[in-house]
Amino acid sequence: MGRLTARILTLAAAAALALGGASGAGGGPPTSLRVLFVGNSLTATNDLPAGVARIAGRAGRRLEYRTVAPGGFALEDHWSQGEARSALAAGGWDVVVMQQGPSALPESQANLREWATRWAAEARARGATPALLTVWPESYRRGALSAVIGSYRRAATAARAELLPAGGAWQAAWRCEPVALYGRDGFHPSVLGTYAAALVVYGRLFRAPLLGVSAPAGVRPRTARLLQWSAATSLGRRLPRSRRCGR
Repeated sequence: MGRLTARILTLAAAAALALGGASGAGGGPPTSLRVLFVGNSLTATNDLPAGVARIAGRAGRRLEYRTVAPGGFALEDHWSQGEARSALAAGGWDVVVMQQGPSALPESQANLREWATRWAAEARARGATPALLTVWPESYRRGALSAVIGSYRRAATAARAELLPAGGAWQAAWRCEPVALYGRDGFHPSVLGTYAAALVVYGRLFRAPLLGVSAPAGVRPRTARLLQWSAATSLGRRLPRSRRCGR
């Protein structure tokens, strides 16, 4: 086993233990979490945190949350503006979920690593597990999705933060069929795009199965199964070959 692989496994185990502590007995999957979401309009559109809470609630789990997500903010902006830092300082959070723009260009990648690392250290100092939510590029730059995914993965490793690979779930879904994950402006998510992201957040933070969980009203069962499969795949879940693409 290489050093990098060993380090990633160690970080994953540490994050699992931290999240397990929120559940109480036995360190099993959490049944209740308090989560601070720090991001921008990619989180605020369609109210991603509320979507995670709905999925959790219908599965007998509980998510309490606060969202600080002004339009266009990066993690550096949040550090300077102060509202999110004040919310974190108030304490009582199990997890802090962070997100900024695509961050695929070299200078943006460096910025994401720097500020994700600073925020992650602050979260740990306040007793919370830091988590980084992978996003996606604008639709006209869809070819940059792999670079976005790589940027967030490296930033999460540098920050010793849990990775929530929503962009990876989008990518997995598109490998199966051209599902409409972008909203009308070609950047912010559609209801389906937010559902895919919410599945990733729910599945990782609660360490919960995803196949068969509730979907928003109006989402066709076939599409819901595809997005559940895509989210589970992005999280590295082992699924039967017969369920590929949500079949």
